[in-house]
Amino acid sequence: MSIRMIQERFQAYSCTSEQEEEHALREITQEVILAALSRHGFFGDALFQGGTCLRIFHGLNRFSEDLGFILKEPDPDFDLLPFLNGIGNELDAYGYRVEITDRSSSASAVRKAFIKDDSLGRLVSLSFASRSGPLKKIRVKLEVDVNPPSGSGTELRYQDFPFLASVAVQDRASLFAGKIHALLCREYIKGRDWYDFLWYTAQHVEVNYRFLSSALMQAGPWQGETLHVDAEWVQTALIQAIEKINWKETAIDVRRFVPASEQTSLDLWSRELFLEQVRKIG
Repeated sequence: MSIRMIQERFQAYSCTSEQEEEHALREITQEVILAALSRHGFFGDALFQGGTCLRIFHGLNRFSEDLGFILKEPDPDFDLLPFLNGIGNELDAYGYRVEITDRSSSASAVRKAFIKDDSLGRLVSLSFASRSGPLKKIRVKLEVDVNPPSGSGTELRYQDFPFLASVAVQDRASLFAGKIHALLCREYIKGRDWYDFLWYTAQHVEVNYRFLSSALMQAGPWQGETLHVDAEWVQTALIQAIEKINWKETAIDVRRFVPASEQTSLDLWSRELFLEQVRKIG
């Protein structure tokens, strides 16, 4: 029965390529992991964030690889292992045979774990995957920030696959603030960040400036500085970043994560496009 549920969920994706099948299998796995975390009380302590949150609960039209979380309150003693055990048991019930590796360190503010599976592709009927060689392992990384910036907004969301579960998430204004922090402070340019930026600005999402200010003070080139972070400050900082980016190269990072129907929109990426979108930040 559990495998049938996975198969039905997979068929709903109507995949047209091997890459889309890989994305679909990973996303289904992410949903099972979220449900397992909910069943084991994880969201009493944590909030879901990042691109995968944006896709699953807000309809972002790109796939995402990782599951990112922040604690509601700082806790340097937070232990991820009990929740990983719960994830393993849940995935096992749905036919997975996973390898879970806890890479957490008490010296780091981010707890990390990797979940890998190479069994699901053999249990689900695929049309494209494996034609070019052995099936790739499904790989999902979990990250939990145990010393998060202050000021995040929260909301409760629900998912109904593989069973009804509640998931505490950052609200959209806080998610956008976290994305702006990544755009300004990540040590490398990530096209997926800028894809998400276009989504936020097209949706006219507000920015949680309190959360952004706290994040900037905690990590990045403005660490420890007292800043007056508002729309004008953000626009100025983003314009400076936009001016330095090779947009054709940056779009390459996104292509494998978006459906074929949206590929042509990536050809429009340019300095002028992103400068226009920056003006929408309020």
